[in-house]
Formats: sequence, C-alpha cells, structure tokens
Amino acid sequence: MTVTIAAPSAVTAVPAAGNAAALDHFAGRLAFETDVSDVAADLAAKAPGIIVVDSRNLESWEQGHVRGAVHLPTAEIAARAADVIPAGATVVTYCWGPGCNGATRAALEFAKLGYPVKEMIGGFEYWVREGFTTETSAGVSRRGIDPLTAPASGIACAC
Repeated sequence: MTVTIAAPSAVTAVPAAGNAAALDHFAGRLAFETDVSDVAADLAAKAPGIIVVDSRNLESWEQGHVRGAVHLPTAEIAARAADVIPAGATVVTYCWGPGCNGATRAALEFAKLGYPVKEMIGGFEYWVREGFTTETSAGVSRRGIDPLTAPASGIACAC
C-alpha cells in the first residue's frame, strides 16, 4: 500500500485572515488607494472636489502627464499646496508607476497638511497602458490599450 502525502498549499500555509480582519484590511486599502480607471471616470464626469496631482519632476511632467492633473512635485507640496489645491478637496497623487513610491511620499505630505488624500495605484504607467488621454506641451495623445491591463475594447472591466 502506497501512502501519498499531499503537498502543503502555498496559499493556505498561512491561513487567510478572519472575516473582521479582512473587512478592516480591504476597506482600509480602499480608503487609501484608488485606481486609474476610477480616476479617469471621475475626471470624465467632472466629479467635484477631486484634484489629481502629478508629484514628479518637471522633466517627467513634460514627457507626459494625466490630462487635467496639477503639477506639484513632492518637494514643493508643503510650500505651494495651499495656493494650488482648494481646501477640502480630495487629492489623488500619482508618480511613475508601481515601482515608484513617489505618490506615497506625496500623499504623506498632503496628509500632513490635513488634505483628504488617496494614491492612484499603477501611476502614470498604468494610466498610459490602459489607454487614457495624456498631455505634453506638444498636445494631447492617447496610446493603444495594453490588453494585459484592460479590455482591448476600451470598455471598463467593471471590477
């Protein structure tokens, strides 16, 4: 008789959190983060009270940025935010992409100033990859959708 021992599961080797902890964790993440699709939808709808802030340097901004965003590099937030961002506005910060924590640093600066703030996960990289409009001094453009990040039809995934 051969006894087969099942391999331990990489997924369940550490059990999933209990329901209350999972609720706290996932609701907490949504309180701190938003994604490019939701930001694009709000900008298109002209949702009131939302200001998108590009926290990158001038060279990066000029290379391309979210159309309608405000350029406010992280190092300038403390000195300029009150002149550029209306009090009470919900600030959405972004930087290059998932490999960059510049949006997180910018969000921290806005939180220190008392602004409600969220970080746009995916940053400029995923904004471009999902085919949303970008802007440079040369004008407005839109690249094709990367089918690994969004439906090629351009219709939101409704996730």
